[in-house]
Amino acid sequence: MPEVNRPAPEDIILYEKDPKTKIATITLNRPDHLNAPTIAARLRYSDLIHRANVDDDVKVLVIRGVGNNLGGGADLPEQADMLSATADVSLLKEFRIGDDEGVKYPPKNSYRYLASLTQLYANSNYGCRSLQDFKKISILEVKGYCYGWHFYQAADADIIISSDDALFGHPAFRYVGWGPRMWQWAQTMGIRKFQEMVFTGRPFTAKEMYDCNFVNSVVPRDQLEAEVQKYAIACANTRPTDVVMMQKTFFEVMKQQQGEYMGSVLTGWLESMLPIVSNDGNELTLGDETFDKGLNNAVKDNDSLYPPDFRLSRSGRKAKE
Repeated sequence: MPEVNRPAPEDIILYEKDPKTKIATITLNRPDHLNAPTIAARLRYSDLIHRANVDDDVKVLVIRGVGNNLGGGADLPEQADMLSATADVSLLKEFRIGDDEGVKYPPKNSYRYLASLTQLYANSNYGCRSLQDFKKISILEVKGYCYGWHFYQAADADIIISSDDALFGHPAFRYVGWGPRMWQWAQTMGIRKFQEMVFTGRPFTAKEMYDCNFVNSVVPRDQLEAEVQKYAIACANTRPTDVVMMQKTFFEVMKQQQGEYMGSVLTGWLESMLPIVSNDGNELTLGDETFDKGLNNAVKDNDSLYPPDFRLSRSGRKAKE
């Protein structure tokens, strides 16, 4: 894949706080790429959550996206070499290690090449499950697509406020891997509905996610920001921050008793097996052939194989059978 100039992480992940209300906001600002975080932006996101966790000016953290969507997942073209069967590249930047620091990354034909990375995602310092260690209150504002990495954030947020046009899911259930938050999604959605999402690969609507107790409130798009602000102010005014931290610790103990972290490690381990998974026939798998054809074209062609109401894209869902 040719090298692409990507925005600086500070331009993709914006941060502001209001010490008077103790409400901070992380804004995902890459709407022309469905707010896809680069690796560097994902690490900045993790660092900001860590800082907000310590900052006494913050009690509530709101996470939202610029444009029509919360987000459609990670920057897959940036990860193309990782998914390639032939390119032998270093993944050190995922680990906050520079290529010039004298560290040798495991070779492509080793188990550790992919396993080191997929199992890293269980670490809250690397931007996939960072909200799990956040001992303040997190509110996720969802609109449009909430897919992939953005769906990870929904697994971990304390409160989810959604517009009625939102779609939730993980495209990778159809074309690569398993999804490191599977355990937590099953716990929060209920295993029966989550199995349906995994086995069909179909996205769920905001109403469906509300009905299975995953989403707290669903409102029309033009009321979304006001609804989020209402919740944020209520959370900021209810009990001192010390009490919030005690409450969050209680909920964290409960989640760990249910196996949240173990589930992240387990699905990370399962994803480590990806190179030995063989297709039955013509299933879409992200790799050299997919990227040669063009990622968008490959995903679009695959999406057309499903009934309209099972499709990932909004345009595809509007199509007639």
